[in-house]
Amino acid sequence: MRTDALEIDRFYRSVRGRAARDMALRRLTALWPQARGLDMLGYGFAGAYLEPYRGEARRTVAYMPAAQGAVGWPKGAASLTALGEEARLPFKEAMFDRIVLAHALEEAEDLRRLLRELWRVAAPEGRIVVIAAHRAGLWARSEATPFGHGRPFSKRQLTDLLTGALFEPVAWSRALYAPPWRWACGPKTASAFESAGERVAPAFGGLILAEAIKHVGAVRPGGDAVRVRRSALEGAARPALSPHSRPSDPAAKDRAS
Repeated sequence: MRTDALEIDRFYRSVRGRAARDMALRRLTALWPQARGLDMLGYGFAGAYLEPYRGEARRTVAYMPAAQGAVGWPKGAASLTALGEEARLPFKEAMFDRIVLAHALEEAEDLRRLLRELWRVAAPEGRIVVIAAHRAGLWARSEATPFGHGRPFSKRQLTDLLTGALFEPVAWSRALYAPPWRWACGPKTASAFESAGERVAPAFGGLILAEAIKHVGAVRPGGDAVRVRRSALEGAARPALSPHSRPSDPAAKDRAS
């Protein structure tokens, strides 16, 4: 049973929820600095992560599975929210250039079926970002937040899931190093924890982020995934999900295109 959408919404209006959103958005907007003319889908409870792109993307849709329920998004404007079956999306094939998953995989009934359905609606060479609870982080151990419900993930587990669904993982990062305690999640305190965690314990963020690409050429007759053509970018001098990337950097532009 999924965590209720109203409970997740209350979380994102709390101090801890704002810290989680802000720390994850630092990574996401460094990776995708703009979405001009693109069609974007948020799956799960992803409206908070679509907000930076709403004004420039050609289309933004926040899709929420029925078992979770829905909360209108965006606030104070015409709704861009859709509610429906978990793994049967009411969208045509190859419709979305970018897909953001948040509070999506941890409590899904059938992970592989869901990811294959997302593969169907992703455009060729379309990109997805998974934002999920990290198995090694403290947030997965706290039931006081939505990240403490369902299954957390390691890098290896997400790699197996994504490649099994015919996505190619290309970049990894972690975020949210502040512990899941209210006093540690104020804007200044959370930023201090984030800075220290990135330097001292980069493998122990509360959230794990993975970017993957839909390569239609990666499908063999029979539907098996082939070996990916390049390794993940974690550990590179300028990792794709690093908050230090800048749109002016040619490499960052290539990754975002």
